[in-house]
Amino acid sequence: MKICVLGAGALGCAIGGVLAEGGCEVTLVTRNATHVDAMNRDGLRLVEDGVERSVKVSAATGCAGLEPMDLVIVLVKSFDTRRAIEAAGPVVGPDTVVMSLQNGLGHEDELIAAVGRERVMAGKTYVGGVLLAPGRVRIGVKDKETLIGELDGTVSFRAQAVAKAFEAAGLRCIVSDNILGTMWDKLLVNVATGALAGITGLTYGDLYAVPEVEQAALAAVAEAIAVAQAQGVRLSMTDPRQPWIKASAGLPPQFKTSMLQSLEKGSVTEVDFINGAVVRQGERLGVPTPVNRTLVACIKGIERRLQAA
Repeated sequence: MKICVLGAGALGCAIGGVLAEGGCEVTLVTRNATHVDAMNRDGLRLVEDGVERSVKVSAATGCAGLEPMDLVIVLVKSFDTRRAIEAAGPVVGPDTVVMSLQNGLGHEDELIAAVGRERVMAGKTYVGGVLLAPGRVRIGVKDKETLIGELDGTVSFRAQAVAKAFEAAGLRCIVSDNILGTMWDKLLVNVATGALAGITGLTYGDLYAVPEVEQAALAAVAEAIAVAQAQGVRLSMTDPRQPWIKASAGLPPQFKTSMLQSLEKGSVTEVDFINGAVVRQGERLGVPTPVNRTLVACIKGIERRLQAA
């Protein structure tokens, strides 16, 4: 399978690198030219359980000159989805599948507007990655599942083919007939800790030690559950404590959420596609979301302060 990873940061490299090891022809696309040069020169270096190995991949700063792919995995920052897919025309052919594995909700609408609903599949992944240096990534793939599926709930041949490629590479992959529910399940996990960690600046060890933070997290998740249920979504978790617990499962005390990492770098966060998605859907369905609205406001305020600094 010919695969392009659009947004080859830490997670994109973790997934793309392991898929390349499994026999797929992988091209990693990122605007980070130093990262691209390192991968093309030395291969992508994957660090797992203290052991480092190198895998041959192709890397590029854009899609110009590339050929159509069987699969395009979208892993750019949420706010960059539309720009990235519109610039990815050369890799999107008549039979190309375009699949988002991004956190949050709303990416599929952006992709559909750009390439058509017939090309788009959805997915969520619990695989992890940390960029250690240009071309060098620490990966967390063991027992970390990726769930994919068609937006209409059918179990299609193409979804099964993608899952087969993932499984052949040692990436646990499940084809879901309820991918919307899967997407909301992952959103609940992001809602539980993302914004609160960004606002407080706390790693998981300290975040989970503050009872008031836990209470706020459970309230935010409860709102998201109410919105999903009003929409008729089938969730696997209906107790707010479940996503709160799942968010930290298997992660070290020093773990930082992606929202906190973005703020520490002075970057814009993905809050609009996480807590903001809960607020927008709540408004549409008439479900109050005051806790999530407050979390969005706090993150936006921090972003503004950092941009002004």
